Amino acid sequence: MAEIIQKDGTWAFDGDALRLTPGRDKNVGLLRRELGELIVPLGALTGVSFEQGRKSGRLRLRLRAGADPLLHVTGGRLAEPHDPYQLTVEPDRYGVAEYVADEVRNALLLDGVSPEPADGYLLPGPSLPVSASAGDGTAGFDGERVRLEWNWKTEEAKASAGPRTIPLADITGVEWQPAAGLENGHLRFLVRGAPVTAPAKYDPNAVELWGFRRDPLMALVAAAVQARLPHPSAPRPPAAEPDVRQDAARPSEKGAGDGHDALLRRLRELGELHRDGVLTDEEFALAKRAVLKRL
Repeated sequence: MAEIIQKDGTWAFDGDALRLTPGRDKNVGLLRRELGELIVPLGALTGVSFEQGRKSGRLRLRLRAGADPLLHVTGGRLAEPHDPYQLTVEPDRYGVAEYVADEVRNALLLDGVSPEPADGYLLPGPSLPVSASAGDGTAGFDGERVRLEWNWKTEEAKASAGPRTIPLADITGVEWQPAAGLENGHLRFLVRGAPVTAPAKYDPNAVELWGFRRDPLMALVAAAVQARLPHPSAPRPPAAEPDVRQDAARPSEKGAGDGHDALLRRLRELGELHRDGVLTDEEFALAKRAVLKRL
């Protein structure tokens, strides 16, 4: 086993997976503390690097795109203290860090792990139930529904509707955006049939974030929901194509109320489909006979 123990945390590699345990140092971010220990399978990785510095070094894991719902929903916007895939290394442990990195690289090479994007999550996401309070509200998720509750700082029109419960089946996507400069961030749930037309301050499906200490915890709620939505790279079932032959004898919707005229138009359509080779001679004859019966 290759292992490195630091104030920032402990990384241990057994050949099949990396166990990442956050440390108790004051510089460890709230998100890492709340997320707790992570087990990262070798198959979720594309590489590892170690960067030396004068005061400290840094171990970094690179995960396959789409392997982790947390990385997917945060999109590289996590600040270093909150990134669970980085470890600060003291200068007297540089040799150990290089050894751990080499062991992981060798295992990736020997196992022939694909660097291609994953078509399914290889990490489970934060454990449930999960809840966080920041900005103008509290967001919680129990695996079946999201609940949003507002605080005294919530915009009045948004708060007047009261707490909001959103079934997972109605959620089509999740957005997490940290505050940056003068721009506020948000945690927003994209809900079927409810287009986004307002900023997070007024959106009943969003929590507005103002750049305070607890904002990153909202990424845990976002990741927990994302982990239970269809994977963005999963193959989608092909859309059903209309069966021209099955519908050939039906009056067109446009003229369905026109009776006799609609049926005559349908006969012309059938003739065109037959000439274009869409309908065989037999199919054309059957469809034509069905329309003539209606006449």
